[in-house]
Amino acid sequence: MGMSSRTNPKVAVLMGGPSAEREVSLVSGRECAAALRGEGFEVVELDAGPDLCDRLRAIAPDVVFNALHGRWGEDGCVQGLLEWLRIPYTSSGVLASALAMDKERSKEAYRAAGLPVAASLLAERGAIEAAHLMQPPYVVKPYNEGSSVGVYIVTEAANGPPVLAPDLPATLMVEEYVPGRELSTTVLGDRALSVTDILTDGWYDYHAKYSPGGSRHVIPADLPSEIFELCLDYALRAHKALGCRGLSRTDFRWDESRGADGLFLLETNTQPGMTPTSLAPEQAIAAGMTFGQLCAWMVEDASCDR
Repeated sequence: MGMSSRTNPKVAVLMGGPSAEREVSLVSGRECAAALRGEGFEVVELDAGPDLCDRLRAIAPDVVFNALHGRWGEDGCVQGLLEWLRIPYTSSGVLASALAMDKERSKEAYRAAGLPVAASLLAERGAIEAAHLMQPPYVVKPYNEGSSVGVYIVTEAANGPPVLAPDLPATLMVEEYVPGRELSTTVLGDRALSVTDILTDGWYDYHAKYSPGGSRHVIPADLPSEIFELCLDYALRAHKALGCRGLSRTDFRWDESRGADGLFLLETNTQPGMTPTSLAPEQAIAAGMTFGQLCAWMVEDASCDR
């Protein structure tokens, strides 16, 4: 398409939407819109609702900057709509988005690429509540939602299987619990940027992720060089194995007592949080970009057929 064909491309920033992560997406979208205006783009902010198609046709943007999180925005649905409308858009395409959002299928892609993942299985809620489906400690979580929504840790001390909240999906993932540190690596285009060590009191949950003081980011992470390099290598290989484009962020657990054998991929986020203090932009900033330059890079990188 060639962004240079227009001196001042019109960018529609997609945000909000109907997912459980609507509020976080609105924050990401506003930050990205402000940054893009600062970089000289003409920006329209668009809260994604049922009339999205009509709104996009009316706005006729040169590019859609996708700042949606969670279902519909992150799972290939809106990407398919944008392909249909032939509007260039940021980040991953239909297949990579759908694959990354489904934690069990992304694990299959990781395994095929020789990347280490924790043992897991999918099961119905009733079966999970009736008996331990694997030796504790293990984690029970949705396999196709973002942002640690509804995560249960069943410890060795648990006197029985978990009692799950009624609003969780019918099918859930049961996954071996990997103790240790929470690490994260951002990939931008064809390079892995850095490693962040996420320090929290207890489990890194939705609250810790999005509340001030809930977690501290140490970047670059203070790690043995072997582990640091493995995170960079694994994140880039995960990005490629899933077919991601633009920006992605891969999260790890590292059990220090096991050295390199204790490093496991948890998931890849194709639509990571996009505020200046979010994990992915923070790594881009540490690599010498401003937040505005990162957002502009994503717009320049936008296309169809991703």
